[in-house]
Amino acid sequence: MGFEPDLAILSWLRMIGTLLNVAGILIGGMLGLTRPRWLTAARESFFKVALIVFTVWYGLRLTWLSLNGPLAAILKQLLIAVLALMLGKVAGRLLRLQRLSNRLGRTARERISAATAGGASHSGDGFKTCAVLFCAAPLGLLGAVQDGLSGYFYPLAVKGVMDGLATMGFVSMFGSEAMLSALPVLAVQGTVTLACARFLRPWLLDHGLIDATNATGGLLVFCVALVMLGLKKVELTDYLPSIVVAPLLTWLWR
Repeated sequence: MGFEPDLAILSWLRMIGTLLNVAGILIGGMLGLTRPRWLTAARESFFKVALIVFTVWYGLRLTWLSLNGPLAAILKQLLIAVLALMLGKVAGRLLRLQRLSNRLGRTARERISAATAGGASHSGDGFKTCAVLFCAAPLGLLGAVQDGLSGYFYPLAVKGVMDGLATMGFVSMFGSEAMLSALPVLAVQGTVTLACARFLRPWLLDHGLIDATNATGGLLVFCVALVMLGLKKVELTDYLPSIVVAPLLTWLWR
């Protein structure tokens, strides 16, 4: 009999991105509690620029790695990715995904404003606020899908740094309970990653559709950088159905 890797070990390897995200939240929280003045304005600017650069790089790199074949085939794959983004946005608007995301964001901002102003806060506000912000972030879903489909954990590593920096500020408002948001992040993103690895990846591989999904996902990750730069208002959540539309278009266009 040949060597068969332990399925449990493979599952944990598929969750590297989520584990890095969780580590970022915990490390950021501990730094915020022990060294609250560590994140100076200069360091914050450095991290912002670095995160934007890495987001652009890892997004476009994923798209580039997913393109293969002769020039005509590559152009066809790019066209499918662009069409998937357009149709995905239409589907997202019909499903009102961005509106839901905005509603969750407003609720979180209200709790943050109340905590900053020294208003009355309830036990668990920090946990719920951070959990909503970290779990509902589009990059979290995109990164979890890519981690499950191809082991491409870099987008979630970038999100881990973002969430860690945010947690440094949140612990000063809500205390250590903000760090507990690492648990729902582990549950939600880990479930998405494992489900994609266990069920979706084999089917996409069997039908030659995984490259289209990854190429579109890479463009979506790149769009995150546009949001961070503030150069263009991108309703990113509405585009999330694109990762479902891309393999469907590829399947039909054969």
